[in-house]
Amino acid sequence: MEFLNRVLGIRVAYEEGALNSMPNFIHSRYRLQKVTLDGKAAVFLYPKAELDAVNAIKKHIDRVKKTENVPVVLVLNRLSYRQKEYLLRDHIPFIVEEKQIYLPFMAVYLQERGDGERQETEVMLPSAQLLLLHFIYRGCGELLTSDAARELELTPTSISRASRQLEEMGLVQAKKRGVQKVIISKKLPEELFSDAKSYLLNPVKRTIYVSKAEIKNNLLISGYSALSEYSMLNPPAVESLAADSVARWDSVSSKRLQNSEEQCAVELWRYDPKILAKGACVDRLSLAMSLRETKDERIEEAVDEMLMQVWRDINGKRD
Repeated sequence: MEFLNRVLGIRVAYEEGALNSMPNFIHSRYRLQKVTLDGKAAVFLYPKAELDAVNAIKKHIDRVKKTENVPVVLVLNRLSYRQKEYLLRDHIPFIVEEKQIYLPFMAVYLQERGDGERQETEVMLPSAQLLLLHFIYRGCGELLTSDAARELELTPTSISRASRQLEEMGLVQAKKRGVQKVIISKKLPEELFSDAKSYLLNPVKRTIYVSKAEIKNNLLISGYSALSEYSMLNPPAVESLAADSVARWDSVSSKRLQNSEEQCAVELWRYDPKILAKGACVDRLSLAMSLRETKDERIEEAVDEMLMQVWRDINGKRD
């Protein structure tokens, strides 16, 4: 590990002797190497394939530490921004050749961004948000991803990416049940929603204004209009509706409200709002996320009132 010595002056010595006492699930995922770092014993783990989710990596490292009783360091060729943040959050030591060094047991953290390192935003994929909200509405517990894919009209690839992202974010656990994958959480729905808030997207990408006469389809009620249906808030002067595409109104829409009596607001959503909806309005959790930037106390109180009813409804199903 010439990189450590060149950059930080840490001498790396490789020790003889295999780590044969490790179980097969460790050897199948990693090449293991005993080392000393300036005389301090450690074990390097070289992943043989793509990294597992961070909660799985923690278990693997804990298993090695339990046997060897020394620090364990992941040695990687590349690391995405999101993966780095997860490893840092959970204090998992790692080295990325020629780029990054994080050895908390030696009080070392060095970061050099390479040209190829992507900056990734800590927000959910729309498919992951759909899956999480669907899971919460079901009362958490356990959910087969194959069932979720069918209910949410997602492809196997999309549901796999969505469930993996939720697992990497530490919001759910996952396990195999035969050939099926199950996502699991023991948290109450409101607890899981609270934990996920910093990751959740505003489902509304943008808003256009369309003549009411042009609305031929049955669109769901959204925005303040939906909130007035779910709470004691008075209806707004301009009705809001939600759609997963607004292309059909390109030639007849405006970006700004021109006539409050003749136009309505149409929100373009990141996912089909009808998937989670149960009635004439968009679902309540997505609605709450669409209104969370509002600084009006009346709106905030109405959203809180709505969410309290959500948890009562969900927990009533659990009882």
